[in-house]
Amino acid sequence: MQDEAIRIGELLQRRAWWLAVAESCTGGLLGHLITEIPGSSAYFLGGVLAYADAMKQALLGVRAESLQRWGAVSAQVALEMAEGVRRVSGAELGVSITGIAGPGGSTAVKPTGLTYIALAAPGERRVWRQVWLGARSPNKLASAQAALHYVVAYLSGSPVTAFSAETAAAL
Repeated sequence: MQDEAIRIGELLQRRAWWLAVAESCTGGLLGHLITEIPGSSAYFLGGVLAYADAMKQALLGVRAESLQRWGAVSAQVALEMAEGVRRVSGAELGVSITGIAGPGGSTAVKPTGLTYIALAAPGERRVWRQVWLGARSPNKLASAQAALHYVVAYLSGSPVTAFSAETAAAL
């Protein structure tokens, strides 16, 4: 996990890019993992913790129509969050996480552990869907770890390999 956070810094600095994050279900954990690396201020602008829908709208520009149509835990909202944090921060790379950490909040269509991780960069938008099977804290950690994994893959131009609960547990 720390290796991926270090690698993100190297890759961002090589491109002279800045990173900003927008987090919901992880509650700032992704930003914490990034800032655990000394010198991260050279490439990390910061993050927005937008837990409530009203905060997603006010701070990140997530559209009310998106929240109503797809819900806060959706690919569309994750993408709007990533684009929003990129826009408000001026970063070249915006990453977002939204999900249902558990144990409550699930539905028949959206189970506990459902998480969307999105990335917005110049001319690029990507989103990944995960379903974690753990309890609240392990789900949050797995989501933040997966985001680090996807950012490294994107910045390095590597194919994105599946990120599983087993992969998360091994880090």
